[in-house]
Amino acid sequence: MIRLSKFIADAGYCSRRQASRLIDSGCVLVNGRPGLHIDRITDSDCVMVNGHELKSVTEKLYFLYNKPVGVDSVCDVEDPASIVHHLPALNDNLRIFPVGRLDKDSHGLMLLTNQGELCQALLHPDYYHEKEYRVNVDKPVDEAFLLSMAAGVSYGDVTTKPCVVEKVASDTFTIVLTQGLNRQIRRMCQALGYRVMDLQRIRMVNLLLDGIEPNHHRLLRAEEISGLLRATGHQ
Repeated sequence: MIRLSKFIADAGYCSRRQASRLIDSGCVLVNGRPGLHIDRITDSDCVMVNGHELKSVTEKLYFLYNKPVGVDSVCDVEDPASIVHHLPALNDNLRIFPVGRLDKDSHGLMLLTNQGELCQALLHPDYYHEKEYRVNVDKPVDEAFLLSMAAGVSYGDVTTKPCVVEKVASDTFTIVLTQGLNRQIRRMCQALGYRVMDLQRIRMVNLLLDGIEPNHHRLLRAEEISGLLRATGHQ
């Protein structure tokens, strides 16, 4: 028996965090009644999410996707710009979902999987998994800007954690984050008087874009999967 949110994630419908939101919103039925967070699911139970019956999935899938600008990483079938319209074609018993978000105006690497536990480990702020971005801004970056970005930037009611920042061109830098705050890099730059012109995610933990064309995806290689699982404590 496993908890309802974990069953939903393991079935490849979404992450455990998103599954909890679905339970709260009443979108989940267990044997015909509204699902509860305390429900423990067995093979004999019928779990429905938004009218779709979920099945336990044993085959784990991992894809890299190069998301282009204009694709929204929120899974919403009603939105023509949603990433759900760009996912790999799978049979009816398999579903994958994006790990985390990359805002609509940004592009680059996304991980697609049906491994809910892996998704939870990558997204949880306590685990500090690295994500690297290449950022182009509207004017030359100086030493003061780089030092401020690396030390942590305050905006609104947050102060970002220290990170690694490296200048790669007069108006371009790379930044390695272990946080996942909403539009974090854009807001950090704005607080320091800069505007982001282009933002690309180029790495997640051990995974690289590796020449994938925009709006294309590929299966992870065996060594990439083992490295990712090892880094997240799943191997």
